[in-house]
Amino acid sequence: MSLTFDDARLSQVDVGLALFQRHGLRATFYVSPDRLDARLDRWKEAVRQGHEIGHHSLTHPCTGNFTFSQGNALEDYTLERMGADLAEATVAIERRLGLRPVSFAYPCGQTFVGRGVNTRSYVPLVARLFESGRLWLCEDMNDPLRYDPAQVMALELDGKTFLEVRPLLERAREQGRWLVFAGHEIGAGGRQTTRVDTLEAILAMAADPANGFWLDTVGVINRYVQERRGRPAGTAVP
Repeated sequence: MSLTFDDARLSQVDVGLALFQRHGLRATFYVSPDRLDARLDRWKEAVRQGHEIGHHSLTHPCTGNFTFSQGNALEDYTLERMGADLAEATVAIERRLGLRPVSFAYPCGQTFVGRGVNTRSYVPLVARLFESGRLWLCEDMNDPLRYDPAQVMALELDGKTFLEVRPLLERAREQGRWLVFAGHEIGAGGRQTTRVDTLEAILAMAADPANGFWLDTVGVINRYVQERRGRPAGTAVP
């Protein structure tokens, strides 16, 4: 199982780091570099604690159907423009935190650029630049024998109670699946917020060896699986 959080929201380091540290477990935080600056010391502390810093693009482009993205719409992108965005973000993250991300999360879970007959997938671009690419709002978990590292399926964690997610944990354990959760804020509740009580319960369950879970970062688990599939994970960076 992997717990992932997008956008470098302040609550991830203000609230989340203490929760993970208490249980001795690690998360993957997919960041856009400019958002790091408001809590840069705390993000450096996240790195020291062993959390993974993933890549979430420079400008977070999504479809122009979203009002917030109308001036930065994927429909207006080309593969070359997306490549430049990713490259600049990699340099900016490395400058701030001294590392180059190996894991990527598609903003809004959308994997295309352009429109109509000029639409192109940028999954191959992500596959060349990163060891993994995480999707969003998927319907199921990852089969370790079959999943595509450039399209790792993820289920929403925001707003869910532990009673809602526990059946997923149990099914992942029974079926040997890789369950990837994705969230945003960490707090008591609200829009795009992973509930603290839910997160605490997941961490407590995963931290007890008797429960039979392995919780770690996307980078660690993906590399473990790929090596056992006979495909050593390597990263080409922008």
